[in-house]
Amino acid sequence: MQTPSGAAASPEVPGPNGALAVGGEVPTSSASQTPTPTATKRIRRTFIPDYQLPPIVGGLAPVITKIETKHPVVFLTIDDGNIKTPESIKLMAEYDYPSSLFLTRDTVADNPAFFKAFQAQGSLIENHTVTHNINMVRQWGYQQQLNDMVGMQEYAFQHYGRRPTLFRPPGGAYSNVMRKAVADAGMKAIVTWEAKANAGKMDYQVGNSLRPGDIVLMHFRAEFAADLAAFRAAQLAAGLEVVLLEDFLGVA
Repeated sequence: MQTPSGAAASPEVPGPNGALAVGGEVPTSSASQTPTPTATKRIRRTFIPDYQLPPIVGGLAPVITKIETKHPVVFLTIDDGNIKTPESIKLMAEYDYPSSLFLTRDTVADNPAFFKAFQAQGSLIENHTVTHNINMVRQWGYQQQLNDMVGMQEYAFQHYGRRPTLFRPPGGAYSNVMRKAVADAGMKAIVTWEAKANAGKMDYQVGNSLRPGDIVLMHFRAEFAADLAAFRAAQLAAGLEVVLLEDFLGVA
């Protein structure tokens, strides 16, 4: 069994997602209508991926901790779904960040529609199990793990119209039994991390700044704004652009 670690943050720095800003359309108005400003549209740079997702070998899904790339890109992932605030939607739209949302059914079931706003911004819903049992590697065998994954696969398809292609283990621990269950559930890879935005700061397993290809972990928590500000400061300081992990891996 292997377990990643890490955590993250620093003050917010204004500016778009490392890209050029382009003026949005000017809304029309009349004497009886108040103009409503449109969101600023930004140009995303298109990166031709220089990394290939390892295949499933021997029935075991690969484990991805970092993307080896020469492109100035970083990947934001947000877990669980416990705290649902309009502020988080607003900030992700303001910063123009696409993200991989590893959601847990039991934490989003009270308001699954909330996460459709992130989908509309370009994020994708991925699999973080039904129950979020952080001891599933130790406590459960293959079939229980598979059932928990498949349950979230179907829930995501029902509510978001797409079956996840990526899996994040609760707590980060995984095993070959889990890798087999992930592959058999129809997913392409297990995704862990080496950098984490947590408690308003950035934590790194390697080095002391973001590197090209880093996969960053965040959570839908009360400190979402502070964590996102910490990530943003680190992202801009490193000169990296936030791109969607699924796009880069070809599994969107």
